[in-house]
Amino acid sequence: MTSDPKVSATDNSDRSAPAATRPLPDEIAASINAQVQRGELLPGDRLPSERELCEMHDVSRSVVREALSQLKSDRVIETRRGSGAYVLERDQRQSFRMQDVAIDERDSLALVMELIVTVEVAATRLAAKRRTAEDLKMIRRALIGMEYEIASDRLGDEQDFAFHQAIVEATHNPHFIALSSHLEQGARRVIRQARTNTRYRHIELIEAVQQEHQAIFDAIKQGDPDAAEHAANAHLENAAKRLDMYLKN
Repeated sequence: MTSDPKVSATDNSDRSAPAATRPLPDEIAASINAQVQRGELLPGDRLPSERELCEMHDVSRSVVREALSQLKSDRVIETRRGSGAYVLERDQRQSFRMQDVAIDERDSLALVMELIVTVEVAATRLAAKRRTAEDLKMIRRALIGMEYEIASDRLGDEQDFAFHQAIVEATHNPHFIALSSHLEQGARRVIRQARTNTRYRHIELIEAVQQEHQAIFDAIKQGDPDAAEHAANAHLENAAKRLDMYLKN
């Protein structure tokens, strides 16, 4: 096992999509995964720290964290508290993989969203039963982060992802956490692209979205699983409708 930062800056040869259309987290995750596949990073090797990865790729920490989240959900790496991220043994990597969905593949995207809704509504219900004070703190932090980003005329999509991920983590069920993260990555790139395309056309929807998020948080805080399920289902159904609206533009 080595702690040397072997990960190289993103290599164009590792990309399967043009840099102009591929989000930075996807590029970094694909680059690291390619190094694992080529044997340049071996099972047990420690990846560079988040700070080092930020410097190597000239990106923010939120971008690096999303890339690591993708690799973790794909069971390419594991993270150890206070130690870092490590490459997993091949037989520990999950076999389930979901194909990437393009913005013009409406039917495929609808099926992915259908599965996300099912998993996240169930997770939100469990979160209302099991959340700890620390879980509530993380969910609220993401909620406030979204409000700040929106007030600063930014999308807030990183904080949106963090909000839903914090809820799933509040289930304290590792299988829910891994599956939800994997599913989210399958549709998130398309959702982000659609939201960017319509950022100024549907500005009136932002307040409604935040009210939905607030309702979810309030139900979880109150420990009311029925209310949490109802709020999550309403939010995700509305999210699917908004996505359809985005794609029509």
